[in-house]
Amino acid sequence: MSVRPIAMRDAFLDRICRAMAEDDQIFFTTADFGSPVVDRIREQFPKRYVNVGIAEQNLINVSAGLAIEGYKVFAYAIAPFITMRCYEQIRVNLALLSEVRPINVNLIGVGAGYSYVVSGPTHQCYEDLAIMRALPNVTIYSPSDHIVASALFDRCLENTGPKYLRFDAQVLPVLYEPGLPDLDRGFNVHRSDGNICFVATGYMVHTALKVADQLASAGVSIGVVDLFDISGYAADQLQAVLKPYDGIVTMEEGFHGCGGVDAMMFEFIARRGLSTRMLNIGVERGYRFELGTRTDLHEQVGIGVQAVTKSVTEFVQTISV
Repeated sequence: MSVRPIAMRDAFLDRICRAMAEDDQIFFTTADFGSPVVDRIREQFPKRYVNVGIAEQNLINVSAGLAIEGYKVFAYAIAPFITMRCYEQIRVNLALLSEVRPINVNLIGVGAGYSYVVSGPTHQCYEDLAIMRALPNVTIYSPSDHIVASALFDRCLENTGPKYLRFDAQVLPVLYEPGLPDLDRGFNVHRSDGNICFVATGYMVHTALKVADQLASAGVSIGVVDLFDISGYAADQLQAVLKPYDGIVTMEEGFHGCGGVDAMMFEFIARRGLSTRMLNIGVERGYRFELGTRTDLHEQVGIGVQAVTKSVTEFVQTISV
């Protein structure tokens, strides 16, 4: 029986709601952002639910205070607002404070990349991977479907420290059926073919698999790795996976060349002494105000299936020379 795809936030929030019935140390905070599951949480656990209003800076302050009192806090808002609007508060009250004492605050950011398509660049989020990576002590999770998103709830309870969960706002196809990936590794190998490997995260894992299929029909085999734990992946195991490849292509739904997954992989390759070439696929720098489907917007900024296929085909030719 196939698994019906649902939104990442619904899968994760349902885990929170069920756990709150058994663990009175779980607290939920939100910046005036709702959903049917959030309504259930508010109704069933009113003493462990706080809506601070449209005030994300205060959301972080309140969440940090609750964590200091021993609560396991889940703070919920739109992705660009829970990262960029309150960045200083995250830095001081979460990243810095967690250096000296254990706190458990989990930032749930919904709307990664272009997933709020019709809302325009104010609600779209292309910078969060880069700026959140810059903060010490912050764990970053970027799942590619609701199965992994739901499973990450256990990691949030097990591990202290601030965490940022980067969720897509749209319902994405299920990639992990029937089983889960190895959460301890922080990545999953979907394919291990050819001499080029995609290292993708979030929505771009779906694009990577589509491009790999398209290139396979042209006789070009491509490996595909889903990197869902941006900050805590098993480095030795990832090195072993990537070592045989002549070329690595990073894929992220964020600005390329600005400190995101591409920068992380450049450093990884250099520090690990891998003799491989690299191509980074990401959003062309600049803000766009055009409306359209996510597919259309992705093609315009260089991360759509056709745009990526063209770039990778040219990259493969340079590797073959």
